[in-house]
Amino acid sequence: MMNRKRLSQRLAFGLFRLLSFSVVVILFAILAFILYKGVGVISWDFIFTAPSDGMTSGGIWPAIVGTFYLMVGSALFAFPVGVMSGIYMNEYAPKGWIVRFIRVMTNNLSGIPSIVFGLFGMALFVNYLGFGDSILAGSLTLGLLSLPLVIRTTEEALKAIPDSMREGSRALGATKLQTIWHVILPMGMPNIITGLILALGRVSGETAPILFTCAAYFLPQLPGSILDQCMALPYHLYVISTSGTDLDAQLPIAYGTALVLIIIILFVNLLANALRKYFEKKIKTN
Repeated sequence: MMNRKRLSQRLAFGLFRLLSFSVVVILFAILAFILYKGVGVISWDFIFTAPSDGMTSGGIWPAIVGTFYLMVGSALFAFPVGVMSGIYMNEYAPKGWIVRFIRVMTNNLSGIPSIVFGLFGMALFVNYLGFGDSILAGSLTLGLLSLPLVIRTTEEALKAIPDSMREGSRALGATKLQTIWHVILPMGMPNIITGLILALGRVSGETAPILFTCAAYFLPQLPGSILDQCMALPYHLYVISTSGTDLDAQLPIAYGTALVLIIIILFVNLLANALRKYFEKKIKTN
């Protein structure tokens, strides 16, 4: 009987190990393919010049800058709103059906397809509020897209902090707001920052929301204000892969663009880990 249990346990662990290695192998196969196809295109001119000749030559600098603008703009909207919402749900809202309802709605919001966010952003920000196809409209749409992740991450980060920390701060005479600002938020900041940056990693690769709100098909100059259109790496990759004057000439550029986008997302994830370790170390030091 014992040998049978050990055998079934080994088979189960072996299956889990095989599935884990399969996921890693698939991931590295995709990365190796993109790296093999795109590394030959990468150069300083490709990074820091604008596309030219109908996007059959030149670089992707306007698309990189546009992607950066959209990431920063969405963070400026999603971070304060998401963090304050998470604080309210965990620290202020009475435990009951209201919090459960908000949590269910937040989870449902995170499952809505991104193209629906794009249509909503076009209806609200582009048409109704009159922002037009602009960086502002795209940033607000992407902010709405990343908002559920920031809210849930903030709530879970604050929920993991022991109540003894709150009680100790209140016992020393601090108000609830002072306790949240000086005790709870600094302790939860590593996970909150991680959630924000992971949300930005998702935002940087979205195509559908910016398709309806801000992305330009071909715009070789940099935007002058937040009310201008911009190029973005995901949409630029889609355009040069599916349409253009010479698809054969554009295909290597598409692989190079995909490699740059992957590098940006990888850098964002590494930044999330570095910031989390920094804040954890700072909390331990204090």
